[in-house]
Amino acid sequence: MQSRSRQELQELVREQLQVLLEQENFQGAKALLVPVQFADITEAIEGLPEAMQAIAFRLLSKEEAIEVFEYPDPSVQQTLVEDFKRQDVQYIVDRMSPDDRARLFDELPAKVVRRLLQQLSPLERDATALLLGYTPNTAGRIMTPEYLSLKENVTVAQALEQIRSLANLRETIYYMYVIDDASRLTGILSLRDLIVAQPDQTIGSIMTREVVFVNTNTDQEEVARTIQHYDFMAIPVVDTEQRLVGIVTVDDVLDILEQETTEDIHALGGLESGGDNYFQTNLFTVARKRVVWLLILLVTNSATAAVITNQEDILEKVVALTAFIPLLIDTGGNVGAQSSTVVIRGLNTEEVRPKEALGIVKREAIAGILLGTMLGIVVVIWAFFLQGNWLVAIAVGISLFSICILASVSGSALPFLFRSLGLDPALMSAPFITTAVDVLGVLIYLNIARWILSFS
Repeated sequence: MQSRSRQELQELVREQLQVLLEQENFQGAKALLVPVQFADITEAIEGLPEAMQAIAFRLLSKEEAIEVFEYPDPSVQQTLVEDFKRQDVQYIVDRMSPDDRARLFDELPAKVVRRLLQQLSPLERDATALLLGYTPNTAGRIMTPEYLSLKENVTVAQALEQIRSLANLRETIYYMYVIDDASRLTGILSLRDLIVAQPDQTIGSIMTREVVFVNTNTDQEEVARTIQHYDFMAIPVVDTEQRLVGIVTVDDVLDILEQETTEDIHALGGLESGGDNYFQTNLFTVARKRVVWLLILLVTNSATAAVITNQEDILEKVVALTAFIPLLIDTGGNVGAQSSTVVIRGLNTEEVRPKEALGIVKREAIAGILLGTMLGIVVVIWAFFLQGNWLVAIAVGISLFSICILASVSGSALPFLFRSLGLDPALMSAPFITTAVDVLGVLIYLNIARWILSFS
């Protein structure tokens, strides 16, 4: 059979599923989904017209529906919740893992959340209320209380029996967490260590006492970095009294990293995402968020117009100078954006630390000198070819050299400055770099041109 990529298979399943639903061949659609992975079923349902999503979801068995319901985008989950009968919602939501349920409730209207909470079993209601009580975007909010815990005096044989009885009710069984009588975390044990140990050994004799953990108020991005740094599959979460209250698993971390990366990319473009899906946000909200920085840039760039106005006399004498203004400020903006991007990314991944700011700025300044030299030589030749005036060409080349240095320094220094002020470097740097390069770049260019052309 011809091999297909994951995207091709997902698209094939979606197309076939849509055709079968349009033909009202529900048995055929149900049979189509039997061998398909849960994540791929989700992709297929998300790609259907909204009216068909609930129909396709109802074809799944209850057990399949529980698994599949945890994957979709929150907006799709909300649509499905609104289309389900009350008993369907109660069964599925009650059997979701607590962290996925809390994440769903974060996206639903308060009225719907109150109704769903009332329908949950007392145990699941308490677990969900516990998570929702923590600050958003912290370890407490994203953790799951479904973990395996053991006592130090339990034997390996007893522990294995306990795991067998609870495995289907826990998020993961690859790590066991050891607690004392007050539920304080005292150690950790991997499934591998448990299996290779002797049946009569106690957990306390084989566990690791040096445990890496996070607190309930630890930022979710810090949690993700910790799991990534240690290559964990899960990390324990403790409260202020060091009591074990939950774990964060690697699958949740992948979602966090994707979310944080998306927010950083939006911020680099001067967009405040606010955690919402940009393409599903109301257009008026999108425009309101985008217009703020655009208005700031519009006002600050009026300084560029003021600089040009003050230098009208030199522009009137040598009109050719005007043609190169866009080239210079655009190139400077690109150089500054490159420097700020690598610095901001380095700060976010902790590859670059604030104490290294001076060294990083020096490095980028040298890079600006090298870039300015190479681009300056090229633009001198190009400018002479276009205008046939060596003085104008040299003025453009020297200006580009200076602007590249300015852009590299500002692009690398501003993220550190904004981080030290407690501001988001990604959101703040781009507009200020653009403004600095535009205003100062034009000022540098016209003054250099005035000085060079004075020798003519």
